[in-house]
Amino acid sequence: MKPAVLAIDGGNSKTDVLLIADDGSVLASVRGPGASPQHVGVRRCMEALAELATTAAAQAGLPAGPPFARHTAACLAGADLPREEDELRRAMAELGWSETLSVDNDTFALLRAGTDDGVGVAVVCGAGINSVGVAADGRVSRFPAIGRISGDWGGGAFLGQEALWWAVRAEDGRGAPTELLPAVVAHFGTRSAAEVVEALHFGELDHDVLHQLCPLLFEVAEAGDAIATELVDRQAEEIGLLASVSLRRLDLLDAPTVVLGGGVLAGAGRRLLPDVHRRCAKVAPEVEVRLVEAPPVVGAGLLGLDRIGADRTAADNLRRTAG
Repeated sequence: MKPAVLAIDGGNSKTDVLLIADDGSVLASVRGPGASPQHVGVRRCMEALAELATTAAAQAGLPAGPPFARHTAACLAGADLPREEDELRRAMAELGWSETLSVDNDTFALLRAGTDDGVGVAVVCGAGINSVGVAADGRVSRFPAIGRISGDWGGGAFLGQEALWWAVRAEDGRGAPTELLPAVVAHFGTRSAAEVVEALHFGELDHDVLHQLCPLLFEVAEAGDAIATELVDRQAEEIGLLASVSLRRLDLLDAPTVVLGGGVLAGAGRRLLPDVHRRCAKVAPEVEVRLVEAPPVVGAGLLGLDRIGADRTAADNLRRTAG
């Protein structure tokens, strides 16, 4: 008997894979690097996921080749538009990982991990920022979430860039003084922010390192720096705005659930929680805002169990063994 579900959570920075039995127990759990199709392309994404699935099969004592399970539930960063989802679905179907499969954006995994029934709104804030809302009747609210060109503001990579931007301007006199300047210089071990800029310009530092400045930004804001606090407050405003728009679109105004997750919110979510709740409560006064601590791959697994008609006991067992 093949496992019931091959669950995949493919993020920008890491990829998690589970093989799950009919009763919800975890047969194998594997983690690998990020393989977002927007960053590495669909072919390399499939190769990376296949390698992790093969490793999971070996861990579970199963034959190495596909099919790996009866259903594949893949929730991927970079599956932002219908065209992208269709392309990924076709590519996975050709590889024969399972009899049936579903491909969704990774926000769906977060929403399912943070709710009992997958109804509500989720906002994920990792390298980027994205949100999804699902109503009880199946209606969905989504955003393109492909950066500034689609109206986005925030996310770890963006906040890191902003922290450096303000540090550089404080150093050269174009901007107000801010404690972000000494914090950034100390973080990179340079003599100035200008040295950081030069290293980025000449490729001596990868631009991905700017994501590392996000926790630093929250620390400086916590200490009372005005500019850092303004950036953090703006991030809370954007999270609340994404959630509120979906709550209105779907008429989820009667005690809805809003779940938050992603690397940025895992580190700073508790500080942002009151601000996000206050903004959502303007739309839905009885809203519950939760910070989800369960791995998003659990949400992908729960979606897979839903698709094959597993009962509540299997879902509870998965949460207990993998959460």
